[in-house]
Amino acid sequence: MPTPLSVSRLSRRLTLSIALTALFTMTSLPLQAATPISPSQFAYVGTYNPNGEGVYLFKVDSQSGALSRVGVASSQPNPAQLTASADGKTLYVASEIANYKDGKHGSVAAYAVNRADGALSKLNEQDSQGATPAFVTLSAQGKHLFAANYGGGSVAVFPLGADGSLQPASSVQQSSGAAGAARPEAAVIGSFAASDHNGPHAHMIASDPSGRFAFSTDLGLDRIYQWRFDQASGRLSPNAPAFIKASSAGAGPRHFVFHPNGKYVYVINEESSTLTLYNFDQANGTLQEQDTVSTLPENYHGTSFASGLTVSPEGRFVYAANRLRNSIAQFAVGAEGKLTWVGDTWTGGDYPRSIVIGPQGRFMYALNQRSDNITQFAIDKESGKLEFIDRYTGLGSPSQMVFLP
Repeated sequence: MPTPLSVSRLSRRLTLSIALTALFTMTSLPLQAATPISPSQFAYVGTYNPNGEGVYLFKVDSQSGALSRVGVASSQPNPAQLTASADGKTLYVASEIANYKDGKHGSVAAYAVNRADGALSKLNEQDSQGATPAFVTLSAQGKHLFAANYGGGSVAVFPLGADGSLQPASSVQQSSGAAGAARPEAAVIGSFAASDHNGPHAHMIASDPSGRFAFSTDLGLDRIYQWRFDQASGRLSPNAPAFIKASSAGAGPRHFVFHPNGKYVYVINEESSTLTLYNFDQANGTLQEQDTVSTLPENYHGTSFASGLTVSPEGRFVYAANRLRNSIAQFAVGAEGKLTWVGDTWTGGDYPRSIVIGPQGRFMYALNQRSDNITQFAIDKESGKLEFIDRYTGLGSPSQMVFLP
């Protein structure tokens, strides 16, 4: 029979043996059993002065989609337009101004992104080649930046350096011609939506998915320009025909999106608050008008300025924002890309400048310029309907938001 001392030693040895066995078992588990740690998801929001103080950095909760403000990442003036590189290493910002370096143009700037904390370091800045650049985006291959100068009515292309910096413009195209109709003929009863039909006002430019062609909208001239794009030289040249007219007189084409299948293009018309479907000829790089629907409910009378436009990642739904009406219209995409009305939802704020779908496709955000807030919506993937989440993110004059890939 063992003595009490030997029993105590035996008990300690058994305890140590069990602990070592457990430790060995845990450290021998396969790697996939460990819980992965995801890097922080960041978003940047461009704003208008004076309420907005620059480009703001936010953290995005991966589960709820909630936004948490980190701070001002750049104090560039009127940095209302943004786009990010596909690898998330560079952010491009347009200053919607008309006095860059005491001249009459705006500017575009490149920033290196610190992926660990989202901080921005300015690489360089270029003259945007026109007044008040209202849109910037990257080419399909990510080697050029496109800019549309609303005030000056020009579009420009900027090659990118190996570090993401902006090189001098490789192509500048100035639109000209007769101004569009003073009143939008397709607007609803009681609408007084009529602005800037007094000359050229380029509102957007972007390439097609192949990168061989590009399109730009001119709200002031009621035109959609069609371009050929030389990816080697970075030059734009007119396609044939060089432009097509807006879907109706005075419609004011603003922004457009390609359907994920690359066959359809949707153009939102600011003055008429309509949405037009075009077939895209992928061989020749031209658009053929197919159908136009209103972004407003049938019983709505009054003024509305359509603004933001986006398509769901899988291409089943299209969403359009209406300012003054302060709503987001939802459409289902049917055969041949045609749209069927699903409903509309109050934005929870005033004057939605743009709308954007989060990286996981679960949430939508409305940037309400005049009410100084960002609102969030859950997206029903089956019906396409939006459900307002009672969560407000206060921010002065938000314009556009981009998520880092």
